[in-house]
Amino acid sequence: MTSTTPPDVAARVEAYIPRFQLTRLLNQDQAGRRISLLGTIDSKPALLIAERAAFATDNAHLSSFPTSLTKIKNLGANDIYAWFLANSNPSSTNGDVPPDFKLNLIYPCTEKHVKKYSAQGLRIVTETPSTYAKYVLPWIRSQREKGTLNWVFNIIEGRTEQEDVIYRESDPQNGFLLLPDLNWDRKTLTSLHLLGLVERRDIWSVRDLKKVDVEWLKHVREKLIGATTKLYPDVEADQLKLYVHYQPTYHHFHIHIVHVQLEAGATQSVGKALGLENIISTLESLGGGEEAGMQDVSLAYHLGEASELWEKVFGVLKEGGEPDVEGF
Repeated sequence: MTSTTPPDVAARVEAYIPRFQLTRLLNQDQAGRRISLLGTIDSKPALLIAERAAFATDNAHLSSFPTSLTKIKNLGANDIYAWFLANSNPSSTNGDVPPDFKLNLIYPCTEKHVKKYSAQGLRIVTETPSTYAKYVLPWIRSQREKGTLNWVFNIIEGRTEQEDVIYRESDPQNGFLLLPDLNWDRKTLTSLHLLGLVERRDIWSVRDLKKVDVEWLKHVREKLIGATTKLYPDVEADQLKLYVHYQPTYHHFHIHIVHVQLEAGATQSVGKALGLENIISTLESLGGGEEAGMQDVSLAYHLGEASELWEKVFGVLKEGGEPDVEGF
């Protein structure tokens, strides 16, 4: 980035930074990527806000990026997923330099992963009960039949990541477990992100929740909050936000538990996240008997234009066509 500051002014202000004397940390936000520091420069008060710079995107830098990392430390691995901490500074091999990268590795990845993480346009769709029953449910069923949930079942059945399970309540109908989300660095409490996986396999998404499940949902909510605040005493119950995704990345019901100060990116935005409290309230207010549920309401959410659900269902419907359910 080219500076437009006159050279004499640039030299003067650049000299301020090495003279900054820290007084205290004021804030840490954007999941730990930005810090606000209070200090002094030549005995006068000063604020220094530091944010990690954007990645260089030229091919030369990107090609050398993996080999430039040092002190790579694995945090966990399950099936095709693994996550790490690493340093970008070559000199960090000596001394106690904290990691400045959180890495997620998917290997071998699928075309679905490639589409998910590619830049793409977004569309808002409204999924009616009939659209869900006729098109979306068969698509969800086809996804589960492809075996994409092996990593989830590995955790639930005790084959992997058991050292990460911080709470478990085992029961075929009511059981669930709690573990860190792979996107959390496991140390910054204001960016805390945990995952609650239910043991029962008849709930694939929020669409499968019914009025009969309300008390179960309340029980799970209380247990998840209780386990989180016990494990992290500096976090109080009213500092936690619980939500589910629709559409979720994988179709086995799970609940996200995050610190309320975790900055809301795309995964917490309207059109992706549904608050657990709102889901419970919706179920309680539905007419009909205990079998009435979220399959009876319309849901609006966003889809990437490269997503399979847009390409095979909603994009086809928009053009006036008929989705090929047999081709899912």
